[in-house]
Amino acid sequence: MTTLRASAEHNALRHPKFVLYLIAIGCASFAVQIMSVSVGWEIYDITRDPLYLGYVGLVQFLPPLLLVLVTGLAADRFNRRLIMASCLALEAVCALGLLLFTLSKPTDVTPVFGILAVLGVARAFMNPASDALAPNLVPKEAIAHAISLTTMIWQTANIAGPVAGGLLYGIAGSVAYGVALALVIIAATLIIAMGSVPQTREESAKEETTLGTLFAGFAFIRREKIVLGAVSLDLFAVLLGGAVALLPVYARDILDVGPWGLGLLRAAPGVGAVAMALYLARYGIKDHAGRILFVFVALFGFFTLVFGLSTSVPLSIGALVLMGACDMVSVYIRETLLQLWTPDEVRGRVNAVNRVFIGASNELGEFRAGTVARLIGAVAAVALGGAGTMGVAFFWSRWFPELRTARRLDGRG
Repeated sequence: MTTLRASAEHNALRHPKFVLYLIAIGCASFAVQIMSVSVGWEIYDITRDPLYLGYVGLVQFLPPLLLVLVTGLAADRFNRRLIMASCLALEAVCALGLLLFTLSKPTDVTPVFGILAVLGVARAFMNPASDALAPNLVPKEAIAHAISLTTMIWQTANIAGPVAGGLLYGIAGSVAYGVALALVIIAATLIIAMGSVPQTREESAKEETTLGTLFAGFAFIRREKIVLGAVSLDLFAVLLGGAVALLPVYARDILDVGPWGLGLLRAAPGVGAVAMALYLARYGIKDHAGRILFVFVALFGFFTLVFGLSTSVPLSIGALVLMGACDMVSVYIRETLLQLWTPDEVRGRVNAVNRVFIGASNELGEFRAGTVARLIGAVAAVALGGAGTMGVAFFWSRWFPELRTARRLDGRG
């Protein structure tokens, strides 16, 4: 009976509000993936210019960057559930805008970038609030289970969402955006249906808003050298090695697989990430965490190089799967460090900074890829990015010896 009771206490699914939150996160993540695949395909279909794919990433990255000082503070000072609901409502407006855009049979893609900018603002406020809300929905002993479930839902959306987006867009752009709109509306409704959520805001609410409070997230990361090394390593590795923005080019011009094949290519890294996440959930990383991190970042760069040079569909998909698995190791180590070391009173601000790092490595990486592809071609852009990632792994292992020699994820060994 003791074992059963302990198991029940650690089960986040026993808490109805968390279940609603989990379903909402799943619906919202699916919607984002469907919109992402559809926008990329539609823009490239209209322009045939990879530079515009880079602009897609840049427009979505700038809002979190420019608003980082206020989005995290908002998550610490105000009701996180209401922030999420409001942002989801704004995302629904953006999905509706994309639906109306594609129905107009456009030849000019300029309106899409305005919609994506608004979507970027919504995500900038939602992500820190969402990250910080999960621990408020379950007791302390169930937080680890809650985080693992949320991660798995997000990765599942990364797998199935692009496939669904490719299939739906293959039917019609309006179908893809219509489904995304419905999913966002469902997510917003579920968050509202949760009702009030206990949230400790006394300490942050009493703080006077100064430069110190605004920059608290940056100060924490700067102070913790191992955390700084880990998040900056991930930033520059994915910034150089990210090939996602150019997948429409590979799907149409290099591999010739069409919208459905684009969905498979987008899903492949998620398959690898989930497989690695299942392994890590069972076995974890018990020793030599720093060395393992650098090895897998270098491998991420190597498989990026393989994908960039490949003209074989099976080899390309295999390389993307292995890229996702290697990237998951970096994500696992970084997020574990943040979870263990971040004080509750600055959780929102640290998560906001972390999201900027993630955004820089993803959306800004898309801009880099699109820009370089415009200059030297998609194949060279991806291949050189993979080589650059391997270089980053080498130099960071020299510049951050504390991270390289870290053996335990809690930083004490």
